[in-house]
Amino acid sequence: MFLYALYGSKQNLNRMRLFTLSIFVPIICQLFWACGEPSTMIPPALMEIPKGFPEMEFPEGNEFTMARWELGKKLFYDPVLSLDSSLSCASCHKQALAFADDVAFSDGVMGRAGTRNSPTLANIGYHPFFTREGGVPSLEMQILVPIQEHNEFAFNIVYIAERLNRDSDYVKMSQEAYGRLPDPFVITRSIACFERSLISGNSPYDRYEFQGDDKALDKDEKAGMELFFSEKTACGSCHGGFNFTHYAFENNGLYKNYPDPGRFRLTGDPADSARFKVPSLRNIALTAPYMHDGSLADLEAVLDHYQSGGQGHTNQSEKVRPFTLTEKEKRQLLAFLNSLTDQDFLTNEAYKSPF
Repeated sequence: MFLYALYGSKQNLNRMRLFTLSIFVPIICQLFWACGEPSTMIPPALMEIPKGFPEMEFPEGNEFTMARWELGKKLFYDPVLSLDSSLSCASCHKQALAFADDVAFSDGVMGRAGTRNSPTLANIGYHPFFTREGGVPSLEMQILVPIQEHNEFAFNIVYIAERLNRDSDYVKMSQEAYGRLPDPFVITRSIACFERSLISGNSPYDRYEFQGDDKALDKDEKAGMELFFSEKTACGSCHGGFNFTHYAFENNGLYKNYPDPGRFRLTGDPADSARFKVPSLRNIALTAPYMHDGSLADLEAVLDHYQSGGQGHTNQSEKVRPFTLTEKEKRQLLAFLNSLTDQDFLTNEAYKSPF
């Protein structure tokens, strides 16, 4: 898909006419993209759906445009969203870590300790609901959660809008993106627009499974894949599909008694006690520590937990049952999990901070 820059004003249009006297239109488009001119078109590779992935849906009123994406990206990296202007979304969702974090709990404003492990945002646009207990139905609404949480940004989106309206760049970008001044609608929609572009689908596994490259996985990785989807481990019963999750709420027997009530916090139903949304395993090698509370330091510890069959919580899933891996099988399964790492996603220049 080619990128065509919009002129934006009569003055800009006149400039464009001068350029076109001596420069081919495709070159103009590239120059104006490099200079950050707003556009409603999508540049090459951005929002390109990988082979094996379904099309992504966008809510009415927040269809993808470059102007919205650029505004959302800037807000994602701007600490203006937090009470003391010390934290941004990117503080807890780092590109080099597949937009996750490498600590059990990411600190909020004023050093306040977080309460849950920061999940990856890779392919977040495909999720049907959000937060560990699934209480938020849209990505746009999810943006409000860290903003108002006491242990995260501890702020109010109305006050954020007031800050943005004092910034001429944000006012201009908001008008170009949504035809209105910065307000809660603009803030939540634009960040969601950017986050939907965080698509990861070019790991060695993807190249092998969806792109027809038989050499993308080595012998151990292929053996590990067979183990992963086998009845012996049953990993694929919860971590299936293109995104390696069925998005259900499960109790994996991590504890006999959970400090965190999980989905019970939302529903009040004892049957939901300590149930959490099954996470995606894409880029899993980079998102340690693991579990909702970051209590397992590495993938070896995760495999040990599942081999044990869990601690026997009342709501523990019947899919979690003991099994035994040889050292060779363990090595192969770990090799497969490492093959889910998408290096292009980690280094994509389009996602890097604009500051």
